[in-house]
Amino acid sequence: MTEKPPREGKRPTIADVARAAGVAPAIVSRALSPSRRPVSLEKKERVLKAAAELGYHQNPLARGLATKSIDLVAVIINYLSDLSDLDLFDPLLDAIQSLGKQAILIRVGRTKRIDDFLRNSLSYHVHAALVFSDFADAGEVRALFHSDNVLMLNGRFDAESARIRIDEESGIDELVRHARGRGVGSAVLVTGRVSSLVEEARIAAYRSACAAAGVRLLSEVGGDYSYGSGVKAAAVIAGAMPEAVFCTSDSMAMGVMDGLARAGRRPPADYLLYGFDAVDKGNFAAYDISSVGFDRSALVAGILAYLGAPEEFPAAGLDIPTRFMARGTG
Repeated sequence: MTEKPPREGKRPTIADVARAAGVAPAIVSRALSPSRRPVSLEKKERVLKAAAELGYHQNPLARGLATKSIDLVAVIINYLSDLSDLDLFDPLLDAIQSLGKQAILIRVGRTKRIDDFLRNSLSYHVHAALVFSDFADAGEVRALFHSDNVLMLNGRFDAESARIRIDEESGIDELVRHARGRGVGSAVLVTGRVSSLVEEARIAAYRSACAAAGVRLLSEVGGDYSYGSGVKAAAVIAGAMPEAVFCTSDSMAMGVMDGLARAGRRPPADYLLYGFDAVDKGNFAAYDISSVGFDRSALVAGILAYLGAPEEFPAAGLDIPTRFMARGTG
């Protein structure tokens, strides 16, 4: 019945059982659930036989979905330093708690040894894992938590994982066209961590939008999304001022703004400044930065939909659109 066993040293997952039994993972969850859930007797027998042949033992997460005995959600992040993180994680943690669950934040930092780091978290029996970190891929997280309930928000999803993607291209294109309409012919792009697949896509979108709009990118200055890296970028930019500065985070844009102010350059009189993430300007009134953002409530709602019923989440995932928000600097 089985197509092939899991790789040696890997514990079988629901996805392995589903392939072996020739059914969808949702059917496996229903067949193995301790509560009565709709599944035909024939399919249930196939699932039970496949699980026995593979040596699959239902993990605490699967039991917890019915009994509500498991109430932890792992949120895997790089840092909690960017302002956009604060804008997102406060409502996200509140929403997770509204489900009667608690979040545990796992901070990866700069290390790329995600497997070693996460091994310390195997004692946690979690309802699901939400992966924001650049350094974690879906297969690693599934194996290390012995769970198929993994939602990828970092672009590193695979055929067996759920994902939510922020569709940034439309907002970036709108931003660049706005700058071009303001007479911008040249710009500098201040970028974030190159380790991020999301950042790679964001940079590519800026390059493409600039080429299409006729805006010449004079240079790309590397940063790490932080305010400090924006200040450092300003020192590089000040020597040959462009007509506009595009930043891939609002935190870096704030740093650029303050760094260039020391050289007597202020937006929008001396240059146009654009950020990314559209942090709540009510919290940072001195930084009225034009930016690209998205509806964070829509993202939180998508995450809650996954946590509530992982087996019913769209197989193609969800896309959250972005839009340009014109403010004082551009």
